[in-house]
Amino acid sequence: MGIRKVSWNGKRVTVAGLGVSGIPAARVLHGLGAVVTVVNDGDDERSRAQADELRAEGITVRLGDGDTLPEGTELIVTAPGWRPDKPLFTAAAEAGVEVWGDVELAWRLRGPDAAPWLAVTGTNGKTTTVRMLASILEAAGLRTAAVGNIGVSLLDAVLGEEAYDVLAVELSSYQLHWAPSLRAHSAAVLNLAPDHLDWHGSMEAYAADKGRIYEGNTVACVYNVADKATEDLVREADVEEGCRAIGFTLGTPGPSQLGVVEGILVDRAFVENRQKQAQELAEVADVQPPAPHNIANALAAAALARAFGVAPKAVRDGLRAFRPDPHRIELVEEIQGVVYVDDSKATNTHAAEASLAACDPIVWIAGGLAKGATFDEIVAKSAKRLRGVVLIGADRALIREALARHAPEVPVVDLDRTDTGAMSAAVEEASRLARPGDTVLLAPACASMDMFANYNKRGEAFADAVRALAATGRV
Repeated sequence: MGIRKVSWNGKRVTVAGLGVSGIPAARVLHGLGAVVTVVNDGDDERSRAQADELRAEGITVRLGDGDTLPEGTELIVTAPGWRPDKPLFTAAAEAGVEVWGDVELAWRLRGPDAAPWLAVTGTNGKTTTVRMLASILEAAGLRTAAVGNIGVSLLDAVLGEEAYDVLAVELSSYQLHWAPSLRAHSAAVLNLAPDHLDWHGSMEAYAADKGRIYEGNTVACVYNVADKATEDLVREADVEEGCRAIGFTLGTPGPSQLGVVEGILVDRAFVENRQKQAQELAEVADVQPPAPHNIANALAAAALARAFGVAPKAVRDGLRAFRPDPHRIELVEEIQGVVYVDDSKATNTHAAEASLAACDPIVWIAGGLAKGATFDEIVAKSAKRLRGVVLIGADRALIREALARHAPEVPVVDLDRTDTGAMSAAVEEASRLARPGDTVLLAPACASMDMFANYNKRGEAFADAVRALAATGRV
C-alpha cells in the first residue's frame, strides 16, 4: 500500500537527525498531518538555529538526546548516517516500531504515476555514474534528474511539481539499509570494497546492504564482471520474473554484457541476437577522463540507460556531453613538465587504487582518516609506479608502515602537521620529489575530516597550493 493511502493525521513520527535529510522529512510529515518530534544528538549553535525554525512551524525538536525513544512513537524516519546499533533503534525494535530512512519515505510517498528509478550503488564511482546516466537520459529527450545521495533530495523530486519520465538515483549503503521496500526499475552495484565497516559491523553486512538495491528489480540487475561479489549479489536477489543479469567489463563482452572492443564501447545485452551481434555505443575517447575505472562507470550508466530503452546515439551523445564533478581525477596544472591531479574524492583505498592505476610515474599525496582500512594491498599493487610519497593526516602512520613493508625503496615525506598550511607544505614536498613526466596525485585513500570539513575543501586546498606553486615558478 502506498503511503498516500494511509492517514497521517495524528500519527506520531520521530525524525532522527537534523540536516539535509531530517529537516525536509520533518516538514513533509508535518504537512501530511503527522505529529512530528525531531531528536538530535547535537546541541550546538547551528542545531539550535535549525530547531528554532522548525519549532516556529509547529514541530517539536529535542536537542542533545538522540538515544531516547519519545513516548508514543509509531514510526521513526532516520537520517541515513545514524548507526543501526544506536540505543534509539534498539528501543524501537523492542517496542515494535518501524524505522525508515528518507529514501524509504520518498519511495512510499510516490504517486501512482511516479517516475521509475534507475538506481546506482557501489563503493566508488556512484556520483559519476549517476551523472553520466542523467546526461544520457537527457540526450534521449527524457525528463530526468540526478537525485539521492548525490545531493538533490529524493523527497523534493518525488513531491515537487515537475513531472519526470525517469530518475537517476544514487544510493549509499546507509540509505539502502533503511529502505526495505525500495523496488527499482533497474539497478547497478558498481564494485565492492571494504568501506564504512565501523558502521556496518562487517564486510558481509556492508555487502548485504548494497545488495538490497537489486531487490524487486523489474528489467535489469547490472553487475561488474571484474568484481564477482557484485554478481553474487545479483544471484541472491529476489527479482521480478523476466529481470535479467547484465554484466559490464573492460574487456570483450560476452552475451548479456557491455564491454570494450578496439576502443569502442559495445552492447551485447540489449540487441536482437546477443549471441552473434554487438551494438556500437560510443568511443572510449567520448568518456572524460578515459581512465579505466571511468570507462567502467560509463558502461554501467549505458547499461541502465539501455535497460530503459534508450537508443545508442543518446548513449554516445550523453557521454560526450558529460563532464565530471570537481575533485575527481581533475587536472589542476602542469608545471615544468609535472602534472598535478586532484582526486580528493578518493576517500578509500579502492578509489585511490583506481586513480593510481591511471598514472605513472606518481608522487602520491595520501593520508587522513583511515576508517578502519588497511593499506598493504594498495601499496603492493602501486609500488612500481611510485616516485615518492607525501603523507598527511591522522592515520598516515598506517600508510607509512605499509610502504616500509612493500615499497621500502620509495622516498617518503611524513608531514606531522594538521594546520591550514599543511597542504601547501605537502604540495611543495611533492614538487621536490617529482621529475618532468611525473604526476603529483592527491588520492588520499582516506576521509578528510581530521583536517578539512570535507573532501571538497581538501581538494580546494590542494588546487590552491598548486596554483600558488605555479605562480612562483618554483619546482
